[in-house]
Amino acid sequence: MPPFQLPPNLKFGPFSVTPQVFHLSRSRLSFGLVNLKPLLPGHVLICPVRCVPRLSQLSSAETADLFQTVQRVSRTLERLYSASAFNVAVQDGVDAGQSVPHVHVHIIPRRRGDYDHKGGGDQIYNAMDGEEGDVGKAFLEMQRRRDELAQQRTEIANGPDSDRQPRSIEEMMKEAEWLREEMEKDRVDGDEDS
Repeated sequence: MPPFQLPPNLKFGPFSVTPQVFHLSRSRLSFGLVNLKPLLPGHVLICPVRCVPRLSQLSSAETADLFQTVQRVSRTLERLYSASAFNVAVQDGVDAGQSVPHVHVHIIPRRRGDYDHKGGGDQIYNAMDGEEGDVGKAFLEMQRRRDELAQQRTEIANGPDSDRQPRSIEEMMKEAEWLREEMEKDRVDGDEDS
């Protein structure tokens, strides 16, 4: 198999995310990226390479590849995070809570009792819908902080906007590299297309 090579400027909506990408399907129609503000460990996003805001705007090939990629990534996450279940969610449009106008599937590894401290397992949906799950806002905050760092050349303290703070690009790159290596370990014969 050829070495893992990404297009130079993969986008998630308006955001350049190439350093966060850990998987590109062989068809090059879908990619997986680590989440800026994961709700739980292992929370990742799967996106089509082509940027469209709604699921219904994807071609049949893109839709099939997107969900085959969800299956493939889920197998690796299940092993790595000892997941007994997953939340797999698409917020298809602004009124469904979508904050970045690019189709994306959330994959959140789950274990019994993992959200009890926040009121029970179903509270994950409230977190996805609220400020905690606002991926677009988190990306804008990351860009703003990067711009300030470039101008001031100083560390910026994280503000208390929620319990979960955006991760650094270095943290996300490290996780992306680890997941990339683990995805290769889990490659099986049926995975040639995802």
